[in-house]
Amino acid sequence: MFKHIYQINEQAFIIDFGSIINTEINDIVINYHNYILSNIDKIKSLGIKNCVPSYNKILIQFDPFLRNKSKILKYLNSIKIKDINNIKNNKIIKIPICYDEEYAIDLNDVSKKTKLSKNQIIDIHLNTIFHVFMIGFMPGLPFLGILDKKLSVLRKSSPRVNVEKGSVAIANKMCVIYPNNSPGGWNIIGKTPLDLFNKNKKNPLLIQPGNKVQFHLMNKKDFHLYDK
Repeated sequence: MFKHIYQINEQAFIIDFGSIINTEINDIVINYHNYILSNIDKIKSLGIKNCVPSYNKILIQFDPFLRNKSKILKYLNSIKIKDINNIKNNKIIKIPICYDEEYAIDLNDVSKKTKLSKNQIIDIHLNTIFHVFMIGFMPGLPFLGILDKKLSVLRKSSPRVNVEKGSVAIANKMCVIYPNNSPGGWNIIGKTPLDLFNKNKKNPLLIQPGNKVQFHLMNKKDFHLYDK
């Protein structure tokens, strides 16, 4: 199921599922991650403290003072594909987006690079159901794929010092939504008024790895009225 497990420091393992980035591999990664989390109470004695999925790897953090490395490895190796197949998290999250020029500050540039009109870009983006590969870079930031190859553009040669919260941006095969103001070098094509991360909620993440995301059109007037 995975290629191998290796230790990266005194309190963490990496479970390596290979170097390929696709939804099939990522589904296995996320199901494996979800299986561990669903059994966390049963394996409390092992001292596993955190389990974080990425495109094709999982970080396992553990309590080094329990000296349970061999038991943790035995447990991780004991998990079979049949155990994880029923652990799904693929609900569709609807995200409103406004492509008005005020928010889509790189849309003209993307249009020139792709030789597509702005309306064509918007139509393709709205009609893509994205897979949430992982949450990374900052709390609540989803990496969404796979972007239609017609919209594939490189990251900006000079990143911005500040990208506004809610900005929706694309680069290569992926799309991201910035949950907070942040530096960033992706191409901004729109903006959502939704909060993706709220530390005060029991479940702070609006979007989870394994979810699906589909954007739906919001006009500028509704965007401004959203929080009122």
